[in-house]
Amino acid sequence: MNKNDMKTLLTLLLSITILSLISCAPKVRTSLAQTANYSALPFNEEVYVFEKEDSLPPIIQELGEIKISDSGFTTQCSYEQVLERAKIEARKAGGNTLVITEHKLPGFASSCHRIVARLLKTEIDSAFIKNRNASTIEGADYALLYVYRYGGTGALISYDLHLGDSTICRVKTNSADTIRITQEGKTTLWASTEAREELPIEIKKGNEYYIRCGLSLGVLVGRPSIEQVGREYGKQEFDAIILKKKKK
Repeated sequence: MNKNDMKTLLTLLLSITILSLISCAPKVRTSLAQTANYSALPFNEEVYVFEKEDSLPPIIQELGEIKISDSGFTTQCSYEQVLERAKIEARKAGGNTLVITEHKLPGFASSCHRIVARLLKTEIDSAFIKNRNASTIEGADYALLYVYRYGGTGALISYDLHLGDSTICRVKTNSADTIRITQEGKTTLWASTEAREELPIEIKKGNEYYIRCGLSLGVLVGRPSIEQVGREYGKQEFDAIILKKKKK
C-alpha cells in the first residue's frame, strides 16, 4: 500500500470514528435569552442540579433552557451522561445552576434519559455548599438503601435483591424501594436470574446508598445489573420514579 492509499485509509477511518461518536451522543439544544451575556465558566466549575425550585439559591438571572433528547442512535445517555452534557452547555453560557423541569425515563420508546432544564445564574456561597453536602440522616443509628429500577430491557422480568443472607426487596420495572439497614460493615448485594450478579458494599450508619438495578442481555431471560450511584444522580433518578408512580 503506497503513501496516498494509506493517507486515504486513515482519513476514512478518522471520519468513521467521528461519525460514530456523534451518532452515539444525545441531541443537545440550548436556547439562551438575548440578555444572557456571561463569560464561559472553567471546565471544572461546579454546576448545581435541582428538581425542586424551593431549595434554590438566590437567582441572579434566568439564562435560558437546555434540552437533551435521543438522536435516534444514542447510546451514551445514562442519567449521569445526560446531566454531564447539560452541565457542559451550562458552563459555555456562564450558568451555574440547572433546574430539571422535565425528565423522561428510559422505556419502550427510548432507552435514554431525556431532560429539559432551566439554565440559571445563581448566587452560591459557602453556607449553601455546606448545607447542600450535609447528610440528611446525620447521627442516625441506621443507614438507608434506595433501590430502584426504571423501564428498559426485560421489563416483564423481576427478581429478588439480597443483602448478604437476607432478601430485602423485589426489583420490578419502575420500582423504587427504601430499606432501612441497622447492621454496619462490609457485605454484598446480589441477585440471580440465569446468572448471579454481585455488588460489594460497605454499610455505615447515617449514610444513604442509591442502588440502580436493571437487566442486561443474557441467553434466556437476561442477567441482573446492580450498581451504586452517587447521591446527586441517584436521588434524582429515584425521585423521578416516585413522581411518575404518583401521576398514574
